[in-house]
Amino acid sequence: MITRSIYIGNPAYLKLKDEQMCIMEPSSNEMKGKVPVEDLGLLMLDHFQITISHQLIQKMMGNNVVVVSCDNHHLPHGMMLPLYGHTEHSDRVKDQLEASEPLKKQLWKQTIECKIENQKELLRRLGNYYEPMIDYQNNVKSGDITNMEGIAAQHYWKYLISLDFLRQRFGDSPNQFFNFGYSVLRSIVARAIVETGLLPVLGIFHKNKYNPYCLADDLMEPYRPFVDLLVMDWLTKNPNIEELTKEFKSHILQIATKDVLIESKTRPLLVAVKTTATSLYKCYTGEKRLISYPELI
Repeated sequence: MITRSIYIGNPAYLKLKDEQMCIMEPSSNEMKGKVPVEDLGLLMLDHFQITISHQLIQKMMGNNVVVVSCDNHHLPHGMMLPLYGHTEHSDRVKDQLEASEPLKKQLWKQTIECKIENQKELLRRLGNYYEPMIDYQNNVKSGDITNMEGIAAQHYWKYLISLDFLRQRFGDSPNQFFNFGYSVLRSIVARAIVETGLLPVLGIFHKNKYNPYCLADDLMEPYRPFVDLLVMDWLTKNPNIEELTKEFKSHILQIATKDVLIESKTRPLLVAVKTTATSLYKCYTGEKRLISYPELI
């Protein structure tokens, strides 16, 4: 089932009634809209005067809805997920913990190859200089010990934006647009990991002790170019806007329903991410050798 991504940027009271999330105007108690909780995949809260009932929170956790809270800069600041989302949670975590280092290094090699492939395809689609990306992709080693990811990134950002552009979390515009998009993508990937029964804190490459979503940061890598495509589309149509407007955020939230090619089938990205997480678990158990990753179409 295709779930919905909802953005709320005004004062609101959110409550549960008849298995639906009801959106109320706080001062008048007027109903502004309602959405069946089972249809929700992601809920983004972007106003300090939003109140949400505990009953609704519990219902959303029971349906694996990821709730994203934004800070005073209107950037995603935190997310709420259920502690577990699969009936075989303990068995799956055991398999995850027992994954060998050689296996994880091979999975990371494949992850970077797929990321570079999608970056290359995006540059090609936009008519930009992409040819060196082919060599970078072909030279990825186990565990990416030669850092082809970083070398490819230098080329990618120069020819995606400009020769003097620096991709940084706190860098100049248009960094803020990519930051927002990646935060949304990270939430979607974390949701799929929990739903699959894996621990998002245990990555295949990322190991930062301060990062509770290492595995999400791993699996989202080949999906980043899909965010980049949406951002570039926005920048082309809105070249003079540097603010993270509500319109931009609504534009980015379309990412969940964007079509991708995965396992030779066209699927919405939200469904594809679950396919990726499930295939990773099968790699842990030896049922598969490769993670299923998306292709730009």
